[in-house]
Amino acid sequence: MGDPAGIGPEIIVQSVAESGLPDTCHLIFTGTEECLKRAAHVCQIKLKLNLCQHVSEVTDEKQTLNLFPVTCPPLSETPFGRVTSAAGETAWQCIKTATELALRGDVDALATPPINKESLKAAGIPHIGHTEILADLTHCPDPLTLFQVKTLRVFFLSRHLSLREACDYITEARLVEFSRKAIKALRQLGIEKPHLAIAALNPHGGEQGLFGNEEMISIKPAIRRLQQEGFRISGPLPADSVFHQALQGRYDAVISLYHDQGHIATKMVDFEKTISITCRLPFLRTSVDHGTAFDIAGQGIASPVSLVEAISLAAKYAGRMKTLC
Repeated sequence: MGDPAGIGPEIIVQSVAESGLPDTCHLIFTGTEECLKRAAHVCQIKLKLNLCQHVSEVTDEKQTLNLFPVTCPPLSETPFGRVTSAAGETAWQCIKTATELALRGDVDALATPPINKESLKAAGIPHIGHTEILADLTHCPDPLTLFQVKTLRVFFLSRHLSLREACDYITEARLVEFSRKAIKALRQLGIEKPHLAIAALNPHGGEQGLFGNEEMISIKPAIRRLQQEGFRISGPLPADSVFHQALQGRYDAVISLYHDQGHIATKMVDFEKTISITCRLPFLRTSVDHGTAFDIAGQGIASPVSLVEAISLAAKYAGRMKTLC
């Protein structure tokens, strides 16, 4: 359900009420009955809640939301648009319950609405986000984040580092190791012989040292090693063209060397339909790529497009998955 004080519950009830969800999967939500009823009220949506204790109780009846209820603080402690420990505790319990279902094999994939880092901290949860929580709950310490929008897939060598730190982070050894993991992740998603492109760091790929030497020192040697190992690797390719080329189908994925390089590329293609996929877990996890939107929570105006896309991608890939933990 995500953070109950954010837009997660609202985009859930809107997603179930609309017809855009794939009919190739059975949907189960974890959350609280009163929170989802509140969300349906503010969105002016009539839904039936089907409370389940086992997947055998799930129904495909129209306008019905299958809910695995979790025990959480009362709704009065999670007002819309506010950071509270109760909201953080609720979000944590929802993730924990969903993960247990996936680890038991009761569900094939998770699609996650947004949570709030401050609320998790207020609840004493020692993790900053979904990926870290899932890594801990599944005992898989090295998950890999992949963005997908339409036919463009992007991995991130580094994410939450300053630009200066991200430049220093690029080494031949690190890029080789990361590329191997990215290729395994693509195979996990059913792409048997992936063709991976590596974006350049500097303008025009550095122009043989005229605009920076990272390509010559770290990136090109890494690519040569990977090619010698038999992998299909291209690059370093100028960042102002490689993402477009991948979108056109020339490459199965691109390695972005730092956070904004890949985020800007994917979100300019389609901001709402850019979806985060977490690979290298015992199950597939997809996620919306937006936050809890506390500023509009409770108004019934949040768009469910990103959640619908996350669910659709989860349904698409779940049947192809191979465990790589």
